[in-house]
This record gives sequence, structure tokens and C-alpha cells, in this order.
Amino acid sequence: MGALGATILCAGNMIGSGVYLLPTALGAVGSITVLSWVIASAGALVLALVFGFLGVLRPNADGVVSYASQALHPALGHLGWFTYWLSCWVGIPAVVVSATGYLGFFFPVLREPMAAMICNVSLIWLCVLVCIAGPRTVARLSGATLLIGLVPIVVATVVGFIAFNPHVFAASWNVSGKPPAAAALGAVAPIFFAFLGLESANIAAATIDNPRRNLPIAAVGGVLLAAIVYIAASVAVMGLAPAATLAASSAPFADAIQPVAGAIAAGLVAFCACAKALGALGGWSLVTAEAGRSAAAAGFLPRIVSVISPDRRPVRDLLFAGALMTLAAVVTASPTVGGQFALLVNATVLLCMVIYLLGSASLLRFSAEIQRPGLRLAARIAAVAGCAFSVWIMVILDPSVRLPGVAAVALSLVLYAISRFTARRRAATA
Repeated sequence: MGALGATILCAGNMIGSGVYLLPTALGAVGSITVLSWVIASAGALVLALVFGFLGVLRPNADGVVSYASQALHPALGHLGWFTYWLSCWVGIPAVVVSATGYLGFFFPVLREPMAAMICNVSLIWLCVLVCIAGPRTVARLSGATLLIGLVPIVVATVVGFIAFNPHVFAASWNVSGKPPAAAALGAVAPIFFAFLGLESANIAAATIDNPRRNLPIAAVGGVLLAAIVYIAASVAVMGLAPAATLAASSAPFADAIQPVAGAIAAGLVAFCACAKALGALGGWSLVTAEAGRSAAAAGFLPRIVSVISPDRRPVRDLLFAGALMTLAAVVTASPTVGGQFALLVNATVLLCMVIYLLGSASLLRFSAEIQRPGLRLAARIAAVAGCAFSVWIMVILDPSVRLPGVAAVALSLVLYAISRFTARRRAATA
């Protein structure tokens, strides 16, 4: 791939189904969250620059989680893998909740908590079964829904700017009851959920032509493209529907355009959003299972839950991942779709910020290899800024996810110690 193809890949992985419920989560704050989008975009650009430098310095790294192992310590590499794995089976239920929310546009009964939970769990296991059927089935599902996923955002943006009501936008500016600065800054963390995946170009580094030039362009360009789409869609939707309406909605893009464009257009948006969510579920379920399989092969997880050989279908891994995702969906069940989505989003962002913090710290170490003084200084500034932004996001996240986050870090270190002890015993008895 050249710079353009890699940029589109990076942007496409970010612009996914997770953004479809964000207007609901942000409706409780107001249209001031447009400023939050700008701040989140700036932070995402800094982290994109970090991963751009990392891609140049370590283009053949075994995934983004290996940077910490090489630059810092294997225990921190384990922490990077563990938080990535956890973010998958916590983040996937957020996508499930999004799908259920838009299904509720057609079946209002799904807006009831118990019905929604049953639907969430059913969708999780439907995707597990699709993955068990084979990766080709997953690829066909993901491919069929790839472009469909852009329809809700494009339609809502176009309709929103045509029928934009500045009075609605102004009246919803800050409905949180907080000071403007606190309201705008407090919304940055959940918004950052939409930028998860900014490291995609690094994962595909081996397929990018001239990575020293094109990989940083793809990382930064992908974030810029996604930011433009997100900010335009946010302004458009906030100019169509009052913040209170969005906050109470389970299908905000559809509900926002229905009074303007009619029920048929709203139904099309809801259908496309749901289809994209289901397509994303299959792919991410398979990724979660593969992350578990590779960890079991490395001794990080008990082999009883995994098929070690990459040539065999990971049925046990998928069943294990399905059980964990079900647990996350049930434990985070909330009276409203928006409430559960917000909780899952905050937990996922916290886990991913650990990966981004480790990546930024790794760049600080790797930057000594850069020969040009000006470029070396730029890399170090980006690394420090990436560390600062990652820590700041962790601090301002919903306090309810902090204790589980600390527990995840502690559990990772314990599992790493057990895996090293087990490996030494095997070596001693071999």
C-alpha cells in the first residue's frame, strides 16, 4: 500500500460502529462537546505521531503490544498484551449494545433492560457461532458491511447541514450543569473511544510501501480524516435534535434525522448502523480469540482454554472469549442503553490508554536510535506529550472504572510471574 491506501485503512478502522451511540452518551453534556471532539482529535494526532515514529523504528514489531517488551521490560509487554486482550472482550459488548440500540428502533421492546440484555447476549453468541464457522465467513460478513457503516454518518451529516437549526444547537450548548471548561474536558475521555484503532497502520507496516515515509503519513492522515468526519457529524446531529432527545435515544442518528427526512430514511440509517455493528462483531470476536490463542502459546494463559496451533480452528478460544464477553455484558447491564454503553466505553478507553502509554514510553527509549538531532527531539517531544495525554485521559475517566483498571494491572503482573515460574520449572525438568 502507498500513503493513500494506508491512510484509508487507518481511518476506516477507526470510523466504526462504536461512534453510533456516542451522541447518546454526549447528549447529557450538550453541543459544547464539539470542543471535546477537537481536544480528543489533538490527542489522537499526538498518539498517531508516536506510532508513526514507532513504525519507522520498529516496522517489523510483533504487533503494537511488543514495543514495551523490547524497550522497557517483558512484564510490561505482558501488561500491554493483557490490557489489549481485556479491551477486546470489554469493548465488543459496547458494539453489541450499539447494535441492540439500533434494533430497538424497529423493535421497541428492546429498549426494556431485560429484553436488551437477552438481545446483547444472543448477538454475542451468534457472532461466536459465525466465527466457529470459519474465518472466511467472518471475512464475508465484515466485507459486506464495510461501506454500509458509512451510510448513517454520511446521511446524518448531509441532512444535518441542510436542516441545521442554530437555535437547537445553541440551546443545547451546555446542559450538564457543570462549568463550561469542566463539561468540555470531561467529555474528552468517552469521545476518545471513537479514535481507538489509530495504531492500525503499525499492525499493517509490512504491507506498506516505503514505511519510513508513508507510515507516519498514514497514522496522522488517518486520524485527521476520522476527526473531520466525526466533528462534522457531531455538529450536524447536535443541530438537528436537542441534547435531551439525543441523551434519551437508543438510535441517535436515526432519531435525529427522522423529523426532517422521514421514517424511511431513519429506518435506513438504523438498519445500516445495526448491520455494520454485526459485521464488526464477527471480526473483533475472531481477533479476541486469536489474542487469547497466541497468549496461551506463549504461556500467558492456561492451555485448557486454547487451541495452541494456529492451523486449527480456535473453537475453545472462541467459546472462552464468548463467555468473557457475556460476563462483561451482564455485569455492566444498565436501565438504559446509553448508560451501559458509557460504562463499557470508559472501561475500554482506560485499558487502551495503558497500551498508548506504554507505546509512548517505548518511543522515549527508542528515540536514542534516531541519528538526526531535530528528528530525535521531535520524537521525544511526541513521546512525552503522548505519555502526558494518556495519563490525563486515565485521570479524567469515570472514577467507577479506576479500581477495575488497577485490578487489571495487578492481575497482569501476577499472571506474568506465574507464567515465568511455570516456564522455569518446565526448563528445569526438561
